[in-house]
Amino acid sequence: MAAAAALALASPLRRLLRAPHPRGAISAPYYGITRGRCSSAIAVAAAAARNSAMKGSVDRNAAEEVRNILDMAERASQLRDVFHTNFLTPPIIKEAMLAIEKLADIKAVAQGGYPQAERCRISVGHPDSMTSNPDVVAALSISGNFRLEPCSHGDFLGAILGTGITREKVGDILLQGERGAQVLVDPELVDYLISTLEKVGKVGVSCTQIPLLALEYEPPRTKSSKTVEASLRVDALASAGFKISRTKLASLISAGDVRVNWTPVLKNGVTLKSGDIVSVSGMGRLKIGEIVTTRKGKYAVELIRYL
Repeated sequence: MAAAAALALASPLRRLLRAPHPRGAISAPYYGITRGRCSSAIAVAAAAARNSAMKGSVDRNAAEEVRNILDMAERASQLRDVFHTNFLTPPIIKEAMLAIEKLADIKAVAQGGYPQAERCRISVGHPDSMTSNPDVVAALSISGNFRLEPCSHGDFLGAILGTGITREKVGDILLQGERGAQVLVDPELVDYLISTLEKVGKVGVSCTQIPLLALEYEPPRTKSSKTVEASLRVDALASAGFKISRTKLASLISAGDVRVNWTPVLKNGVTLKSGDIVSVSGMGRLKIGEIVTTRKGKYAVELIRYL
């Protein structure tokens, strides 16, 4: 009884932070709900898009997240409302946006706070209800004297999660060296973090909200190289780009640790094209640049490694 009474008295924000969501559910604040008729056409399109999205995915967790987002899109269309996901990882963003494109009467916007953001929130709604981009991402500056106690991305993330916030409520973290970091979060948690976050590692910090335009980010650093290969297979180009043997890369592919454009690949023979992004767990990312066919019928390929 005491536990039940304590839960009843808990603040709505505390319940938001600590209470687990039901299995398969995505937290979606409701804004200005206007009831509308259910569109059977949207439901059919959503079901078809779900099936199509699932066929090419080997990541069951990502597949379930995409299904949930499509269900959210259905509800948004039926209610002529706008719903928002939590912060999502790049593979889920890619699959969800591709699937939503197949739905009629649905508009979707992915926002992470700045152009190069990796973790983003997707807002879905009926076009009549989404006349402007929703304000679903807030920026915080976490400042302190980190000159003698430098802290990593993991230190800042750990301090934020230590307040009780779950990972999906936090977007990208932009390190600022001795000054601290800038963090993208769910706007509902701004006041909570400002009043709660006091330390990162051993360093005392202050936390303040800043405009998104005040974010300090730089384009990712890259290093380019060239290789000449007999084919454009992923095992040939990625082994050259990451400086590892094809045998090693083949084992990584078999283990599901290699992705092309955020989608896992399970075969060495997948063909790449200019603009494709190859990511290998623990090794980073590689972009395929210009491809030129040589006189001998081979391929001279520019490989752009993200540092």
